[in-house]
Amino acid sequence: MLHQPQPVTILFLDRTTPPHVATLVAQASVAALAMNVFLPSLPSMAAYFQTDYAVMQLSVSLYLLVNAVLQVFIGAISDRFGRRPVMLAALIGFILATIGTMLATSAVVFLVFRMLQAVVVTTIVLSRASIRDIMGEAEAASRIGYVTMGMAIVPMVAPAIGGVLDEVFGWRGSFGLMLLAGIAVLGLSWRDMGETKHDLGLPGQGMFTGVPELMRARRFWGYCATATLASGAFFAYLGGVPFVGTVVFGMSPSQLGLFFGAPALGYAAGNFLAGRYAARLGVNRMILLGCLTGFGGMVLLLLLYLAGLLSVGVFFGCFIFTGLGNGMLLPSATSGMMSVRPHLAGTASGIGGAIMIGGGAGLSALAGVLLTAETGAAPLIWLMVTTTGLAILPLLYVLAREKQISA
Repeated sequence: MLHQPQPVTILFLDRTTPPHVATLVAQASVAALAMNVFLPSLPSMAAYFQTDYAVMQLSVSLYLLVNAVLQVFIGAISDRFGRRPVMLAALIGFILATIGTMLATSAVVFLVFRMLQAVVVTTIVLSRASIRDIMGEAEAASRIGYVTMGMAIVPMVAPAIGGVLDEVFGWRGSFGLMLLAGIAVLGLSWRDMGETKHDLGLPGQGMFTGVPELMRARRFWGYCATATLASGAFFAYLGGVPFVGTVVFGMSPSQLGLFFGAPALGYAAGNFLAGRYAARLGVNRMILLGCLTGFGGMVLLLLLYLAGLLSVGVFFGCFIFTGLGNGMLLPSATSGMMSVRPHLAGTASGIGGAIMIGGGAGLSALAGVLLTAETGAAPLIWLMVTTTGLAILPLLYVLAREKQISA
């Protein structure tokens, strides 16, 4: 039987109780901001550092790769030492790394500090784990949906803000915004985030003691695979759209930033639906509906492209469906990962996130490699149709496995 945590009292700005939903939203949002606020500046950063666009695009794929590696450790460390101290340490590290990016004088130095910025992924891992610490599976999926709905506002508006900051202050403007956000969230977390992980490991116990048990859980892998493939379309979007917008459609940084947030419109709506209906429909149904929605959006884009109807509005508009599908399925898939072995929620959140981000890093880099002025947007469209379609298959295995277990 699944562990169902007992209801707890939550008081805002009281670090003796679990973090308030506003704090969870702020924590996850600073990671979302660091992910994409600077993307409209990639072409101008390439010019500033006198290097190729492909080199600066590594600031996306390498960042995602380090995100993936860190998540393997973050969850397990927080299961051993607690959510609060790990969260505070990560935010301090992010602030220092952001200062480093702003002071960088070469592309190599910039990329080093950009990779160090990836420590901010801790905010996403531990905000999810903190929710699962105090809630059951369906309720956790619902709360994660509401938290990510609030967080979705950031990627929706951040590229537009980043484009304006680039034109007014240069590329460092976006990193200055990251710095201010990191400082603000650190102060909020210090004041509000109480510890939610009370059954910490023993002093002599290894941090990764529970990993073999989690790795043997087939449903964990099913949820991970579905989340990785479904969200892969979004990461390919991150890696390829700056090129498509600039080269194929001839957009300025501010125009690209304005349209860049299109998937976040759908993502916010999907998160709302997950928050509203996940507890009622169950996590697996929400995941299936999300997969079908995301796949449908990419198939529509492919058909319109083959019909010669590709335009800025069509291209970015179809990605709203991808965002909608991801918003519906990811909170439930995340809750599913953590609920397979509830006592290892932090480890599951970290490893599951690592797999998802690692796959995203690969797809982001692949999108950057495949796209050329000659190919246009075609490789990106085909890549996203493929990943969203394949995402349905692991979920079907999870459904079959649950029937087998319950039989």
